Amino acid sequence: MADMGLVVVGAAGRMGQALIRAIDAIDGAELAAAIERPGAEQLGQDAGVLAGLGTLGVPLTDDVGAAFAAASGVLDFTAPAVSVEFAEMTADAGIVHVIGTTGCTPEQDEQIAAAAQRGTIVKSGNMSLGVNLLGVLVEQAARALEAADWDVEVLEMHHKHKVDAPSGTAYLLGQAAARGRGIDLRSESVRVRDGQTGPRPSGAIGFATLRGGSVVGEHSVILAGEGESIELTHRALDRSIFARGAVKAALWARGRPPGLYSMLDVLGLT
Repeated sequence: MADMGLVVVGAAGRMGQALIRAIDAIDGAELAAAIERPGAEQLGQDAGVLAGLGTLGVPLTDDVGAAFAAASGVLDFTAPAVSVEFAEMTADAGIVHVIGTTGCTPEQDEQIAAAAQRGTIVKSGNMSLGVNLLGVLVEQAARALEAADWDVEVLEMHHKHKVDAPSGTAYLLGQAAARGRGIDLRSESVRVRDGQTGPRPSGAIGFATLRGGSVVGEHSVILAGEGESIELTHRALDRSIFARGAVKAALWARGRPPGLYSMLDVLGLT
């Protein structure tokens, strides 16, 4: 089988460059196109040079339609509204769409799910093996420990440039805990605490957000009981773990029927 031609959107950014390097390093994948927004100063520059690989012969372009038409898959770590638009376009083009974008509203998630009825989409708040395995462990722990006796708190920290909070990974972990508890995360979570908040609601899943410096991503799930606590933690040391996961997700999804898949599907952890 020929190598899978992949499009990287946001190719000039830190994550875009990491994706280009991952495609270059992983067998079975090749860079088909590199997209940047109209007016970006990097348009026309070679994607390989920008990513520190040397010349690849793939200049950055803003012609999304032409790029999608010539590819087999798209790697998308952009913004919610952009990912929704791309989900429709990739479904129309019949190509794989891997979405690592975070911060989607419930309505945007519904739009992406609707596009997945026609297209093959892999969407996850985190593309790394370690985080998704952590999610499985969190679900098991939440199921095993009585909600009346054990409180669940999700703590996350990212670099100062991150614009959404809590992070997509924090939501992923909160959703895992909610599945273990058999509850709805939207109605049974606490995301902001300020002032006289009163006692902690029994059974709720709490979130705490930290931002600063250049932290790639740190996530802990704390299960706090009377007289003891359990802490499950993952630390991302390099963006390459997300990039490699995204490329592997695209290769896994190639030839799959339309549907909305997760990294748990890709990694066989369902």
